[in-house]
Amino acid sequence: MSSLRPIVSGGIAGGLVNGAHADGLDPQGHNLLAFDVSALQSQMQQGSLTAVALTQACLSRIEVIDRSGPQLRAVIELNPDAIEIAQERDRERRAGQVRGPLHGIPVLIKDNIATADSMQTTAGSLAMIGAKAPRDAHLVTRLRNAGAIMLGKTNLSEWANIRSNRSTSGWSARGGLTRNPHALDRNTSGSSSGSAAATAAVLAPLTVGTETDGSIVSPASINGVVGFKPTVGLVSRDGIIPISRTQDTAGPMTRSVTDAALLLSAMAGPDSRDPATRSARATDYMAALNLDALRGARLGIVRSAFTGNQRIDAIHEQALSALSAKGARLIDWVKLPSAEQYQDSEFSVLLYEMKAGLNTYLREFGRGAPVNSLADIIAFNEANAAQEMSHFGQELFLGQKNLADCAANPISPRSRPANDWRAPKASTKPCVDTNSTRSLRQQVASPGSLTLSTATTTPGASQRLLQSLVIRISAYPAALLPACQLG
Repeated sequence: MSSLRPIVSGGIAGGLVNGAHADGLDPQGHNLLAFDVSALQSQMQQGSLTAVALTQACLSRIEVIDRSGPQLRAVIELNPDAIEIAQERDRERRAGQVRGPLHGIPVLIKDNIATADSMQTTAGSLAMIGAKAPRDAHLVTRLRNAGAIMLGKTNLSEWANIRSNRSTSGWSARGGLTRNPHALDRNTSGSSSGSAAATAAVLAPLTVGTETDGSIVSPASINGVVGFKPTVGLVSRDGIIPISRTQDTAGPMTRSVTDAALLLSAMAGPDSRDPATRSARATDYMAALNLDALRGARLGIVRSAFTGNQRIDAIHEQALSALSAKGARLIDWVKLPSAEQYQDSEFSVLLYEMKAGLNTYLREFGRGAPVNSLADIIAFNEANAAQEMSHFGQELFLGQKNLADCAANPISPRSRPANDWRAPKASTKPCVDTNSTRSLRQQVASPGSLTLSTATTTPGASQRLLQSLVIRISAYPAALLPACQLG
């Protein structure tokens, strides 16, 4: 089994350095895994590192690991202006104009997040080649204002895995198949495959993924990195190629909780273009990181989601012991609602919401692409089947095409049984609305019954906990920590 373990594992297993490092950053980025964001900032403050040198080190590492050598295919496109932006950040620092803890830090973002620069936003699809966003997604604007450098975009499961129920996680027609840095012949999971693999291989200090249904926490688990899916509405979805307005969100994918907090602090905040963020507030999440934060906290343990593998479950137990030692109260054998009775309903909502949301997105952000609607994308895929559909089809897209358009005739959840709010037959011409979505959330978990879901796993561990229905449709946050970072 081929692997990058000698290159990667040090940073994941504890090689991160908080604060200054005795040695400087290698120009080729070979020791980049030894530095977290705080350590990089410390070196830049001391004058021993520049944003240009850091950016060049990331580009060199991408060339050696991603473009050649093992060819991870985690990065789908590089920003040709990255060095120029880094030069500007260095000029600002010399002038005493440091924007914050992300000043001069390169960031890779998923290729479904719009940037108004030289890069395209394609969701990995050849149908979106040529699309030039007229403006940045709101979260990109916030990152730029924080001083971050948009280094490039990461590969993903094409269309975030919503084109086909037989799709291959980590594959896109534009970017090819992303490879797992820990074991090159293993899948990365998805859909934020490239962001997770890039983090594990330390291609950049920070990456951003998106999630509708496990697309941050699942690849974070498989690639052994930190993944955080925020509460829906904490980070604006503006400018992100949509699936579901009720479940979509972007979130940090990093090598440490500290870096995730720094990145989330820059990303989160209100946006007039996304009503879900109305109550969001700019917050310093670093302030919440303290060694006593778990004291008295109640953490539910869902043992039905454990793997049955003795080696992996032993690591789970070690992690639970570490949490308990930090003062957490473990509530054992918690039972979550069965997902089976709601899975079809949830999936119907995703399909309805994507049809409306994607067409709206294309009208503003799809300029320059050869497609203007979902119907155009389907036709493009059929005309270019050898490239687009060589591995799987587009049956989910075809199903969405036949759904009724959302109209001012929503279904009331009061008109049918409480546990059945699935999309009606197309002949009735209504669509699922926000009230219906809220109704299902209330059936599954009332607000406040679960404030944070954490999973401690090793790469390859069971995904059942990560795919918890409560996390998916309640809009609650979910955090994924590699078990080796607990203790």
